[in-house]
Amino acid sequence: MTDNGPRRRDDRGESHDERMDRNWNELLQELRVSQTGVQILAGFLLTLPFQQRFTQLGATTRTLYLVTVVVACVSTLLLVTPVVLHRALFRRHAKDTLVRAADRLARAGLGALGVTVSGVVTLVFTVVLGGWSGAVAGLLLLLALGASWWLLPRRLRART
Repeated sequence: MTDNGPRRRDDRGESHDERMDRNWNELLQELRVSQTGVQILAGFLLTLPFQQRFTQLGATTRTLYLVTVVVACVSTLLLVTPVVLHRALFRRHAKDTLVRAADRLARAGLGALGVTVSGVVTLVFTVVLGGWSGAVAGLLLLLALGASWWLLPRRLRART
C-alpha cells in the first residue's frame, strides 16, 4: 500500500495524520506572529488620516497611502482565512486540504505583508524627506525582504 494512512510511520516516527496535525500547529504559530505584525501596521495606517499633517499630503502620497492600506487589509484577510477554513472544515477529515490551502494563503499573506512594510517605509520617508528618498527606501526594503524571505530560504533548502 502506498498511501501514508493513519497507521503508517515516516522517518520521524509519526503517521500521516500526526504529521498533518504537526504541520497545522506549526502553521498556526507562524500565522499568529504574522497576524500580529500586519494588524499593528494596519492599525497604524488607519490612524494617519486623522493626523493634522495628512491634509497637506499631495495626491501621489495619498494614493500611496491608500494602496498601502488596501494591501495591509488584503494581508490581514489572507492571514486570517486559514482559521476560517479550519472552522468550515472542522471534523470533516480534510486536514490535508486545509494544510495545503493554509500554506498557500500564508505565503500570499506574507508577500502582502512585505509589500505593506515596504509601503509604510516608502510613505514615512516620502513624508519626512521627500519623494525620491521614499522610493529608494521602499525599493531597498523590498530588495532586503526578497533576499531574506525568498533567496535565503531557497539557499538553505538547497543545502539540506
